[in-house]
Amino acid sequence: MNTEQTTSNFRCGFAALVGRPNVGKSTLLNALAGEKLSIVTPRPQTTRHRVLGLVNLPEAQIAFVDTPGLHHHGSRALNKAMNRTAAAAALDADLVLFVVEAMRFTDEDELALSRAAQSGRPVIALVNKVDKCPDKTQLLPYLEMLGKRHAFADVMPVSALNSGDMQRLLKLIAGHLPESPPLFPAEQRTDRSESFRIAEVIREKLTLELNQEVPYGIAVEIEGISEEDGQKVVSAVIWVDREGQKPIVIGARGERLKRIGTQARKELNAILGQRLHLTLWVKVREDWADNAQALRQLGLE
Repeated sequence: MNTEQTTSNFRCGFAALVGRPNVGKSTLLNALAGEKLSIVTPRPQTTRHRVLGLVNLPEAQIAFVDTPGLHHHGSRALNKAMNRTAAAAALDADLVLFVVEAMRFTDEDELALSRAAQSGRPVIALVNKVDKCPDKTQLLPYLEMLGKRHAFADVMPVSALNSGDMQRLLKLIAGHLPESPPLFPAEQRTDRSESFRIAEVIREKLTLELNQEVPYGIAVEIEGISEEDGQKVVSAVIWVDREGQKPIVIGARGERLKRIGTQARKELNAILGQRLHLTLWVKVREDWADNAQALRQLGLE
């Protein structure tokens, strides 16, 4: 271990990204980590799991926790599990990063802020997507409004597209973490397994391809991973919760499923640093998103 990292002024802790769906938490995590650790799509509630991303600085180790978006109107067991995951991450963190979109504040933002405040942890407000706000003078009254809603430890406008913002944000977060030696090996990037990351990339490509055609009743489960002739051989099941969704996912003559598999395989080749042979199957499990056993099997509960 680096002796510099064992001195009393080294800082280490967990920083939970909390906010409503589609506010840019996963994009921020990936930008801060400098690599893709959490999948991203334009559809709300893409993130379903708690995902840890580790960033090592000379003076600190930051364990970022990406969380599902906190949302109202989630009557399904899956929605309730996602809300519990996000709220629990805030309670377990040393610092909460409340992510809100510049010039927007909705009822679900209020819900997310209340969960952040209830954690009892210091909260930094990250006003995200400022690159989409052409008139920066409009930000001032927005920041004033936000500052009146909670006694934030800091408020920072950011854009995940701006590397300078990300470097300044890392320094800001590090200063709010407790003094502690590193909790994770320097080479570790995430706490998620290889099979989890493979399943998530497949689910991302499904979501992007299907757009609005199939709702949230889709999940991916890895059935097997092996090594053959220098390549990784993966078999994965795509679960849908209605019989009528199966032909939509497969597409005419299987072309859509083949396209999804090709897109996932190309990205996974780069992530894993080796060739990957991917076999996808589509199966029906009626109402799996309301089935506690299915949620546990998929690591969602």
